[in-house]
Amino acid sequence: MRLNVNGQVHDLDVEPEMPLLWVLRDELRITGPKYGCGIAMCGACTVHINGAAVRSCSVPVGQVQGNVTTIEGLGKPDALHAVQRAWVEHQVAQCGYCQSGQIMSAAALLASNPTPTDAQIDEAMSGNLCRCGTYPRIREAVKASAKALKGGAA
Repeated sequence: MRLNVNGQVHDLDVEPEMPLLWVLRDELRITGPKYGCGIAMCGACTVHINGAAVRSCSVPVGQVQGNVTTIEGLGKPDALHAVQRAWVEHQVAQCGYCQSGQIMSAAALLASNPTPTDAQIDEAMSGNLCRCGTYPRIREAVKASAKALKGGAA
């Protein structure tokens, strides 16, 4: 089977029922997406498939059609994505375990809605759990990212 991840095509010999998360982590050694719950409820494994945020723990790799982007492929090789920059600037992460999933959800939100309201941010991010409770900083970082993506300073 062929899988395009972060712009690189991989030929894989795996069962089509294997969760995408296991393929990413165990076969391709891409460790940004994390295993949290295994039932698509925590968001730690969030990646993009064709730009849409999905929980990679619950998607069989055989059903993946198109491009997969992980946190490792979100920015450019020499520059962080605006969401990644805002996460650093707003000191969002504490333990950091959920943050790659949070960032991927935020980036997907901003790609589809460049000027979200607080309620829209909260709704879009509600599927990503943060045990450290950094939700106010997450919201501020998403708002700063939206501004930066529109050409303003983050």
